[in-house]
Amino acid sequence: MSTLSERILGAPAGTYVDREVDLAFAHDGTGILTREALREMAVERLAHPDRLRLIFDHIVPANTGTTATLQAELREYARSSGVALSDVGGGICHQVMGEGLVRPGMVVVGADSHTCTLGAFGAFATGMGATDMAAIWASGATWFRVPETIALWLSGRLTGAAEPKDVALTYVAKLGMEGATYRALEFVGDGAAGISMDGRLTLCNMAVETGAKAGMFYTDEATVRYLAEHGVSASPETLEDCRYEREVDIDLSDVVPLVAVPHRVDTVREVEEVAGTHLDQVFLGTCTNGRYEDLARFARVVRGKKVAVRTLVVPASRAVLARAIATGVLADIVDAGCAVVTPGCGPCLGAHAGVLGEGEVCLSTANRNFKNRMGVGGEIYLSSAATAAASALAGEIAVPEVV
Repeated sequence: MSTLSERILGAPAGTYVDREVDLAFAHDGTGILTREALREMAVERLAHPDRLRLIFDHIVPANTGTTATLQAELREYARSSGVALSDVGGGICHQVMGEGLVRPGMVVVGADSHTCTLGAFGAFATGMGATDMAAIWASGATWFRVPETIALWLSGRLTGAAEPKDVALTYVAKLGMEGATYRALEFVGDGAAGISMDGRLTLCNMAVETGAKAGMFYTDEATVRYLAEHGVSASPETLEDCRYEREVDIDLSDVVPLVAVPHRVDTVREVEEVAGTHLDQVFLGTCTNGRYEDLARFARVVRGKKVAVRTLVVPASRAVLARAIATGVLADIVDAGCAVVTPGCGPCLGAHAGVLGEGEVCLSTANRNFKNRMGVGGEIYLSSAATAAASALAGEIAVPEVV
């Protein structure tokens, strides 16, 4: 009997396989490198342009003339090669791909480490470098070593102000930043069914923060409903009696609001332990927590109040932004004094739209808090949307209340 990775890749863990890739994508940063690699390889025709995507999300709109010129070249390449392009404002690659493109059982490769996000749909989704991506675009296939699998058994239900982001920080702390290197993480157990699709995307997103190759949920009725809303038909996947390399138990009812403190994702504290820490900026967004559920939760906390520190809110996609507008969520966020930024990665990578100054402190809903990531000399704490909202109102890290 097989794990989900073994089933999709068609071979047991530890073996090497060649596989056709169902979907492959790059963004405005790695797309330039992929295009250059294709040029060096003298590749003029792509194997399957219909399976490829270019998604502008990392530095959008362009922050310099050089960036703008490179993006213009990439737009022209997309037009000439037949590769579908999601341009400025479309949203983050992982979110855009998750809005009806990725389906259960697919092999999905992205030129970004957080491609593992898309394993929430029962797909094998993983990140690769731009040179490997160029080879995939040229040939339509790649090779994998089938990963061993670690099972994360989820039981119970989240209580209080705890969110899926807090579960993600919990398992990263348990496994460590290298504890699942080149493994697949499977989120299984009765508790998995109670996690929303937005929450599952958050949990899979942070698999790479443990070194994992992939993070995966089995397709169930929640997945089927979500995909149906995007015009995609799917069937549930069944967990088989398989062999896991390691099993970790997480009782969701024991999870509390957490914060990852500088400068490691696996250095985690309960929010109340670091409450009162001064903040210069709060950032809600990214491929980890920029989805509608996150914006709605943030809005419920700040509705009718005013933030006490500069607060940036970046929807993960145009679809998320549109829904937030239609439901009044965005109005609540704007009325609270937050700045809303073009859908995309925003300041997460430290390129624009909210870079930190020397000595400044940011509470972010992103997935990485490495030294100097958002600006040289800045410090980053990582939290859930609810903790970010409570902290934005307080001007310091604060324990979220149940709303």
